[in-house]
Amino acid sequence: MPAMNEAIIEQATLEDLPHMVDLLYELFGQEGDFVPDRSKQERGLRLILEQPSRGRIFVYRWNNQIVGMVNLLFTISTAEGGFVVLLEDVIVRVDYRGRGVGRQLLSHAIEYAKKKEFLRVTLLTDRINAEGQTFFQKMGFFKSQMIPLRLPLTKDAATLPKS
Repeated sequence: MPAMNEAIIEQATLEDLPHMVDLLYELFGQEGDFVPDRSKQERGLRLILEQPSRGRIFVYRWNNQIVGMVNLLFTISTAEGGFVVLLEDVIVRVDYRGRGVGRQLLSHAIEYAKKKEFLRVTLLTDRINAEGQTFFQKMGFFKSQMIPLRLPLTKDAATLPKS
């Protein structure tokens, strides 16, 4: 257990679900394509946590309190000829931003991917989130020539983009 004023990054567990759902509720409240829904966020997180071959979730604990998270989903790229990571759900509690938490989380995720010999890390960020885009670019990400397109397969799978 960390001492007071100590921070650690570690793999999330099922016991962390309520705190991670709170973080995702905050994240999806900021994004244009999603509507926060605690039951959906819990179900999605549980699918990853209960089947490690799908991905990893890392949490940032400060004084034993979760203040940030990052989600790595594993898939295969035929372009790369191997396993790649889709990085999602990078979120730090508002009152902990500007302290290097996001940078440390993202660095940890990238190092994990390198250590496990993944060939690429891809992420999506909101077009209107200039601060997020700048952050990711400072961490070495660049804008792709690809554009994301989405096809909801259920009535409540996604919201319409905000104009």
